[in-house]
Order: sequence, then C-alpha cells, then structure tokens
Amino acid sequence: AHHSFAAEFDRNKPIKLEGSVVKFEWVNPHSWIHIKLPNGQVWRVEGGAPSALLRRGWNRNSLPAGTKIIVQAFQARDGDTRASAAEISFPDGRELSLGNPTTEAVAAAAKRAEGN
Repeated sequence: AHHSFAAEFDRNKPIKLEGSVVKFEWVNPHSWIHIKLPNGQVWRVEGGAPSALLRRGWNRNSLPAGTKIIVQAFQARDGDTRASAAEISFPDGRELSLGNPTTEAVAAAAKRAEGN
C-alpha cells in the first residue's frame, strides 16, 4: 500500500546501513532492498518506483544477491528494521540514486541545514 513518507519514516532518525543484498524487489509502488548487516540483522529498505529507477539507469538485476552496499536512509517510526533510502553507494565509491523523491528532498534539506 502507498503511504506518506512522514507517516512511516522519521526524518530525524537518519541511519547508515552497510551490508550485503539478500533480495531486491522490483515492485510497485516502491522497490525494496533487503540488506543483511554484519550482525545478521536484515533490514528492508524502501527505494523508488521501478519507473523512477529505470529513468536513473536501474533495472531489476541492478542489485544481485551478495552485492555489498552502503545505504543512507531514514528509520521507520515504529522502530522496525525498515527504512526509506536516500542514497546508495558501493565500496568502490560508485553511487546510485534510488529515485525516491521524498527521501531525496529530505536528505537535501538536511544537507542544506548542515551548511548553515
């Protein structure tokens, strides 16, 4: 089901998740990346819609299982191991936009605030 970012995620709880992709769900209205952290915990990270990801050069095979990634995200309000991704990067420094306009706007606003 579709939801508002503010209802489900907390812009005041940024989190950095580093781990390996377990599964990449290419589904509407939002894609989901399942990431296993070194402590064994698995987080579900919401990304953009497949149509938005396609415009950014993604496809359903962009994140095969086992891929090491670093995700900057915002935690779920309910404390669950769920987050909304702002950006994703790889150990070699490459970055990909997750095509999630709300999260990208929140992240950009936070960066502007840090600059003041």
